[in-house]
Amino acid sequence: MKIQRLQSADPDFEDRLARLLDRGGEQGEAVAGAVREILADVRARGDTALLEYCRRFDRHAPDGPAGLEVPAARLARALEGIDPGQRRALEEAAGRLRSYAEHQRVQGWTFTDDDGNVLGQKVSPLDRAGIYVPGGKAAYPSSVLMNAVPARVAGVAEVVMCVPTPGGVRNDMVLAAAAIAGVDRVFTLGGAQAVAAMAFGTGVVPAVDKIVGPGNAWVAEAKRQVYGVVGIDMIAGPSEILVVCDGATDPDWIAMDLFSQAEHDEQAQAILLSPDPAFLDRVAESAARLLAEMPRADIIRASMSERGALVHVADLEQAAALVNRIAPEHLELSLADPETFAAKVRHAGAIFLGRHVAEALGDYCAGPNHVLPTSRTARFSSPLGVYDFQKRSSVIRCSPRGAARLGRVAATLARAEGLEAHARSAEFRCGRGEEDQ
Repeated sequence: MKIQRLQSADPDFEDRLARLLDRGGEQGEAVAGAVREILADVRARGDTALLEYCRRFDRHAPDGPAGLEVPAARLARALEGIDPGQRRALEEAAGRLRSYAEHQRVQGWTFTDDDGNVLGQKVSPLDRAGIYVPGGKAAYPSSVLMNAVPARVAGVAEVVMCVPTPGGVRNDMVLAAAAIAGVDRVFTLGGAQAVAAMAFGTGVVPAVDKIVGPGNAWVAEAKRQVYGVVGIDMIAGPSEILVVCDGATDPDWIAMDLFSQAEHDEQAQAILLSPDPAFLDRVAESAARLLAEMPRADIIRASMSERGALVHVADLEQAAALVNRIAPEHLELSLADPETFAAKVRHAGAIFLGRHVAEALGDYCAGPNHVLPTSRTARFSSPLGVYDFQKRSSVIRCSPRGAARLGRVAATLARAEGLEAHARSAEFRCGRGEEDQ
């Protein structure tokens, strides 16, 4: 396995780094056009279209529209039937996620100004949330927990889940996770058609208010196209990890950390920054040796060869600047003093401090959410959380005196904009307010 090496001192470093970070064109117009057709088809033909896409893409033929839904009793059987150790792990992970999410819950607030006006914010949960759980190259019960638990903590009234079932095979760990997380309804749907069903509603799948969860390029493009009909969390791209190491961590640990994201799919990206070139050599040696032990070696090899990199930086100051430029989904700071370095980080989805925290802990059970901004969107977006399932309404109540004072201000500004009805609407209260003073 050949992993490209970059030297920050080389004259072509900037060009090579830009090419490495360029994730454009991964979806392409062909995907966008095909997704557009699927969305329109599901919107027009509902469950009939869903059944056809199940047969076409998932090699799965449910017995009519009702067969798309997994009965609640089936979820319960899955929970009872899985290995007891797996159940305990799911329950512990869910508990940690719930505890973390409780700290994110936002309450409404009000204050009263000098004129007696009451201003504030009302916080309300969504009525219905839809979560998409990938199920193509692997099963992801962890994604069920990561999406459903914060929705429940936020107070969402109904949580709907779509997960593909290739060949009609239902993964018991995924179903058990749905039972633990409190998912209300589960549908065996994947791809753009699942997003369409949740966005528009069909005879059997209800329309939701927001769709969250990661997926492949088709799912990401479908979410992009339905935004506005429903809310979405983000347009998630392939997994990413950026590791910064001073050279004092076991190179096997670092190599496996890089593999942990590379094994997701061939488009995943794993990058290591270090000021120690000899350490980069040792990590490359570890990666070559450990690859043979990996069940998904072919995927890792493709990801590391095409998207991965070992980067020699001048020092940790330069590493910090590159971190903020890359704005990674996952950032491991395998350093003697990670806190000092972390203070310089402005853009990252999740930050892992120190030598003993593997990014994989964040994927499963540490507590923070693993649905994170990718493709440099950490510059302006955040991990999935309770706040994604809550909306805020402004609250305004005027006293008579406040209505009179604000009315005059509003009328002046409204007439400056040529909006006479606005001005008069505000002024009608002015006289009443002055009489009551």
